[in-house]
Amino acid sequence: MDRVADNVAPRVSSNYAESTRRRLSKKQAETVDRLTRAGIEVLREREFSGLTIREVASRAGVGPATAYTYFSSKEHLVAEIFWRRLQAEPAPIDAGLDRTARVLKVLRSIALLVAGEPEVSGAVTNALLGTDPDVEHLRGRIGREIRQRLAGALGPDADEDVLETLEMIYAGALLRAGMGYDSYANIAEKLEVSARMILE
Repeated sequence: MDRVADNVAPRVSSNYAESTRRRLSKKQAETVDRLTRAGIEVLREREFSGLTIREVASRAGVGPATAYTYFSSKEHLVAEIFWRRLQAEPAPIDAGLDRTARVLKVLRSIALLVAGEPEVSGAVTNALLGTDPDVEHLRGRIGREIRQRLAGALGPDADEDVLETLEMIYAGALLRAGMGYDSYANIAEKLEVSARMILE
């Protein structure tokens, strides 16, 4: 995966005009954008354990107090980074594919969002397991987005049990990769095997 920052945290757009805590002005959205980009830089250098909001703020050129008005914790910041990356990656639905192929394409695209960056991928798992209310809010958004993509891939007659099972195998795969049992690239392959067992 290309590790250029522009491909990691997209430029400010209307998708990001609303933060976890409040609606943002253009200037505020630009500040949040700088903070998420700086967060990725720090993660790549220090991993999750070395990430601090204070250092991210310094790297982004804003005061720590300003950074804390947008992000309540480093977990909140990392969850926002993942949410932005997910939003920047369009759902890969291809009407020419059969149901199984569509689902596999969705699962692979989500699993590979952080595949080339072990520092970021480990941080995402740690962050999403947090109890910070702002993380819980983003976790809900992320879960709804993934569910919507899987439901779209399954088609209008999607079986609720199948949909929930696919969500569970994705969540389990994310946890397994984040715990270091396997790489995200390998997890993407294993997700496909599991999904085929369910769908075929």
